[in-house]
Amino acid sequence: MRSIGIEEEFLLVSPDGTPRAVAAAVLQHASARTPEPDQDAGPGGELEKEFTQEQVETSTHPCTDLDALLTEVRSGRARADASAQHAGARVAALATAPQRVEATVIANHRARQIRSEFGQVAREQLTCGCHVHVEVEDDHEGVVILDHLRRWTPVLLALSANSPYHQGEDTSYASFRSQVWGRWPTAGPTAPFGDVATYRSVVRDLLASGTILDDGMIYFDARLSARYPTVEVRVPDVCLDPADAVLQGALVRALADTAVEHAGRPDLEQPRTEVMRVAAWRAARSGLSGGLVSPALGTSAPAADVVAELLAHVRPALEASGDLEWVSSHVKEVLARGNGAIQQRRWRDGGADDSALVARAVEATLA
Repeated sequence: MRSIGIEEEFLLVSPDGTPRAVAAAVLQHASARTPEPDQDAGPGGELEKEFTQEQVETSTHPCTDLDALLTEVRSGRARADASAQHAGARVAALATAPQRVEATVIANHRARQIRSEFGQVAREQLTCGCHVHVEVEDDHEGVVILDHLRRWTPVLLALSANSPYHQGEDTSYASFRSQVWGRWPTAGPTAPFGDVATYRSVVRDLLASGTILDDGMIYFDARLSARYPTVEVRVPDVCLDPADAVLQGALVRALADTAVEHAGRPDLEQPRTEVMRVAAWRAARSGLSGGLVSPALGTSAPAADVVAELLAHVRPALEASGDLEWVSSHVKEVLARGNGAIQQRRWRDGGADDSALVARAVEATLA
């Protein structure tokens, strides 16, 4: 079975809920508690730095079983929170902070160079995402998967949307993180690549432009990982609920399996990138609370119907992996209770100020 792994970025927050620039202390504590990783073990396990001092990143080991993956996600969150508490903070699975905050770039030459080169775009990048890695046989299979799943990434974003508040404002978006992230020059949906040579040519051209520093700044919604034999899907917000992150992993794996199964067969006509940009914006704006763009029809439809369209598309793959029952049940749960953005708005409507909202998020993060 194809393995999957999940990377999650978290805010480090003080007892009053404001982001706190203590990543260096958190990582130092985590490093002291963790033995040196096996260099051949692949991704997963340790706590890692992110772009700012107000956040950290966790990652799982590659897993084939969803229950094992959920255990890893929860364990990573718990380890991160334990080290955060040592530095007087907690971790919160919020894709943007509700308060007005000026982020502190880590003490790293590359990060400072990015901040200098990209100005306000870099200064406002206190955002937290969820990145799903799905195993691929080789880059050829990876490009087949990239081209197949591109039309479905807005649905993944809608399910994960968890950033309605940003810089002290109600943005009216379900995922404002995606709007902030989309300012990077390489971010967002891509056209179909068709083959590995074209993918590599596009990356070379982007590097040759002199606009980005290195291939680590290839910020496509989905890309071939430069470090691991995986496709990396980068579009989701970090999820409040640990199981929602696992749902993202299960759906990405099902899309990958479906892509390989459909390779060489007539398929839906590939939507133009302009249409994909609109679909992604619609998902960011509405999340699960309004209409989404149907990948099959290209027209607006209720979010629940478009999610059902995704499940129908990957149903054979979910049946083959044994994931159908878990995924179907959890999708129903998400549609019933809402994604992170809906939950945050519910807390706000119940009277939660910024401090109380973040406290509720910390509880949900560690549930």
